[in-house]
Amino acid sequence: MTTTHAVSGVESSPPPDSDTVIDVRDLRMRYRTQEVLKGVDFTARRGEVVVLLGPNGAGKTTTIEILEGFRMRSAGDVTVLGTDPARGDERWRARLGIVLQSWRDHGKWRVRELLAHLGAYYAPYSTAQVQRPWDIDELLAAVGLTEQADKRISTLSGGQRRRLDVAVGIVGRPELLFLDEPTTGLDPEARNEFHDLVRGLANESTTVLLTTHDLAEAEKLADRILILAGGRIVADGSAEELSRRISAEATVRWTRDGQPYEESTAEPTRFVRRLFEEYGDAIGGLEVRRASLEDTYLTMVRELEAGKVPGEQAAHAFGSREEAR
Repeated sequence: MTTTHAVSGVESSPPPDSDTVIDVRDLRMRYRTQEVLKGVDFTARRGEVVVLLGPNGAGKTTTIEILEGFRMRSAGDVTVLGTDPARGDERWRARLGIVLQSWRDHGKWRVRELLAHLGAYYAPYSTAQVQRPWDIDELLAAVGLTEQADKRISTLSGGQRRRLDVAVGIVGRPELLFLDEPTTGLDPEARNEFHDLVRGLANESTTVLLTTHDLAEAEKLADRILILAGGRIVADGSAEELSRRISAEATVRWTRDGQPYEESTAEPTRFVRRLFEEYGDAIGGLEVRRASLEDTYLTMVRELEAGKVPGEQAAHAFGSREEAR
């Protein structure tokens, strides 16, 4: 699923529609005298992969726990799958999947046994539209644990245990999946397989809300990126949209007669065309680079921390929906 979104300010989200899975308006959270969330606004739609980024202590975990119904908010309006999480019942919870950073498992269980046991809790919530839970063999294949199906959990490697975490999170075939640092401990091959799994779930209309410190992973997976800092969402858009907000220019690098050259330009296509018109085959090593998500994220967070983007004005600094259209 590929979608285009505007970079958002603090203006209210549009009214929810039938495809809105998460709708958050003016979410606030206070711990004694500390206000962690100061008016968070965002939505997530069906089949969308949304990545929540932010420095440590920004309130990402608090936000996720409120959406999951595990923490009571101080103020604001929140609906998840059409329900206030604070009032969600077991039928509502059966529509969610949660993958934590880590969890305490029973090492003596075998992989297939554990998944079948957990899956049985979801069976009563099957509907004509959704058959819960997953078929266990299909689930094992999807997360790459077929060969470990009959092994005890205590014998699994770190990467295999992380795959099991994901299997536990999706065994109920959730409509909304929360992933907290899901690829921690995975090797590059396993990480790529996991990314394919996430995109496959999204293509089947599962909404995914993911937190990660791996910005390359965020750039690869996200339909939309939210940056939470200073208690607010200070940016909301695709990686490309956020990059263009920070810098409208691209850097063009090339060599000619063995000499390296570099030029910043707002019109890289036109600039490259002129290069080849003037120098033809003498041009080599051509590279056109825009700011990466890492560049964009670090710039936004540093400006906020330096006071260049005050908390009350942070979201305005990156433009409103109307300005971005």
